[in-house]
Amino acid sequence: MKIKGLVIFIFLFTFNFNYSVCAVEPSKFISKITGKASSILASSDTKENKILKLKKIAADSVDIKGIGLYTLGKHRKLISESQKSTYNNLFREYFLKSFSNRLVDYSDPKIEVKSEEKLSEKYTIVRSILVATDKRPEVKLDWRVYTKDPNNPLIRDLVIEGLSLARTQKEEFNSIIISNNNGIDALFENLIEFNK
Repeated sequence: MKIKGLVIFIFLFTFNFNYSVCAVEPSKFISKITGKASSILASSDTKENKILKLKKIAADSVDIKGIGLYTLGKHRKLISESQKSTYNNLFREYFLKSFSNRLVDYSDPKIEVKSEEKLSEKYTIVRSILVATDKRPEVKLDWRVYTKDPNNPLIRDLVIEGLSLARTQKEEFNSIIISNNNGIDALFENLIEFNK
């Protein structure tokens, strides 16, 4: 079964901007990284170099492991540590390949941060929009920012027009596992195929 790709290009806005040692406000975090991502995509660099830069930035800025474990859902409690390690590696490669292949064909997308809502010491929701163009309508984006370490905020999820990308991926992975007698190997095979 082919794994459906997330609308992962939106995660391009979760890129790091070489922060100072002072705490970073979540809304400023999103605003700064939006500019950085846009400049990479708008540059005259080669497609291959853009992909490399985007992968590097995303690897430093997105909580890929946290997202991966969330998308594995209840199954993460039913597998061995060795299987969990295998999954983490496969998911990381899947995530980076998926978004970079989608990102590279976009040029200079604009995000406007509108507000933020602190849910707890660990989480803040940053509300923003992807500005409309002649080719696409305005899109509402809510970023779930993990702020346990205020000096290094990370993206844990993105909700696009009310649809959680992490939850969507979780449902897809669960479907693959359930339809294969609860076997994690079926998911591994799908990820390996995608990562080729």
